[in-house]
Amino acid sequence: MYYIGVDLGSTNIKVALYTQDMKLVDRQSYPVNYTRENGFVEFDADCYFKNLTDLIASMIQTNKIPADQVSQITLTGQAESLVVVDKSGNTLMNAISWMDERSVDECTTLSEQFGAAEIEAVTGQMAVLPTWPATKILWLKNNKPEVFQNAGTYMMLKDFVVYKLTGNMLADMSIATFTFYFDIYEKKYWQKMLDAIGICPAQLPALAEPCTVAGQLTAACAAATGLCEKTRVNLGTLDHFTGMIGTGNVQLGGMTLSTGTVMALTTMSAEPAPRDSGIAMHYGFRPDTHIMLPVAESGGVSLEWFRRTCMGTITYDEMNEMLSARKLPNNLIFLPYLVGTNSPEFDVDASGTFFGLRQENDVFDMACAVMEGVAFMLRKNCDHIRSKGTEIRHIIATGGGSKSPIWCQLQADITGLPVVIPAEKEAACLGCAIIGAVTDGVFASFEDASEKCISFTKRFEPVNHALYEAKYKKFCALYDAMLQVTRM
Repeated sequence: MYYIGVDLGSTNIKVALYTQDMKLVDRQSYPVNYTRENGFVEFDADCYFKNLTDLIASMIQTNKIPADQVSQITLTGQAESLVVVDKSGNTLMNAISWMDERSVDECTTLSEQFGAAEIEAVTGQMAVLPTWPATKILWLKNNKPEVFQNAGTYMMLKDFVVYKLTGNMLADMSIATFTFYFDIYEKKYWQKMLDAIGICPAQLPALAEPCTVAGQLTAACAAATGLCEKTRVNLGTLDHFTGMIGTGNVQLGGMTLSTGTVMALTTMSAEPAPRDSGIAMHYGFRPDTHIMLPVAESGGVSLEWFRRTCMGTITYDEMNEMLSARKLPNNLIFLPYLVGTNSPEFDVDASGTFFGLRQENDVFDMACAVMEGVAFMLRKNCDHIRSKGTEIRHIIATGGGSKSPIWCQLQADITGLPVVIPAEKEAACLGCAIIGAVTDGVFASFEDASEKCISFTKRFEPVNHALYEAKYKKFCALYDAMLQVTRM
């Protein structure tokens, strides 16, 4: 029996085929095309869906998989992209990407109606942002009345794909978290927010637990994909959460660190989850659990900015090789706040800063300071999470940053936590396959699947934690001083 994992990505649609013992058979992808203008970012949801079914069909045909041998298709991917369909289920307009920023004015409107404490206590989120579908719906009400008046159902992209595959309108609650009109603690739509944006619960998909079966393929979709109608579609969960499952982070105490352009941290919260933690909180992939998901926008982008701006043709490999021969830590400190607001402080006035430069320093010392700065920001988030009652015992590193042994060692030294590197690089798709296999009973639990299927290639133990304690205190003091000077 086989399992298909689907990652409904923002850059690429990814599809991966696994055996029931989680061996990868094939992986294929297709780029997503956007129309962009004046802050509007849209894509054709029907075209997106056709590209997905074509990918599945190509993979089934290429690998000569019998149609009745695929047990489940499990979905994951982007959360906030909005699809609007009419009462017959047909799209009324292009999908609005989560990257779209048209609803800035609507954010102001909602911020005036809802206080930060109320927002966090209901949605788990820290601010009103134009990424949230609630703000986009209000924009449609204000600017596209013909769409707003004819809207039958507002869906997230994954909800739309579930509907197209099975004919059933369902929203998994881990994705519903990102709508800004879902109460993550009471497990229901937030009526007060629905009233504010002018819609009713009947215009939204029914809520369902993540990682549950939504239904079987329709006859049309079975024909389009080369599968049979008995193939089931699993709702899956958010991509960050399937990444947790695909790296074995399925129990309290683990943290999955993704260092790409942004730095994202995911860890299961101790229950009952605090409603005033100051940490972005989400409905988890298991019933009645919650996951902390702080995001620092100045993650990998800080190192990429420095390499591109200051290091000429020097590659990351050359940077790592040079730094591996140097004694660390050096004298430099870097505040990596290149895009202002970052977790856990959310200070819009924060900015990037180099401190301690001397003539003997070179670009490699500065690059190391940038890596340390991002790791110090990681430490701040870990400390904040632990202060709210959730233990962290180890970090599972993924993303581009996990390819740098120097950076991984710095993260271990600065946080005082072991950093481990998973063998599987496409953890989200593997996590999807595991969800399907656990649902089928191939594995007794996520823990059982993790023990049997997840492996790690490297482990970095903290060896210089004491050396970095003094530097971390200076980093925190420099942050406070930077804000003080900025606000003079």
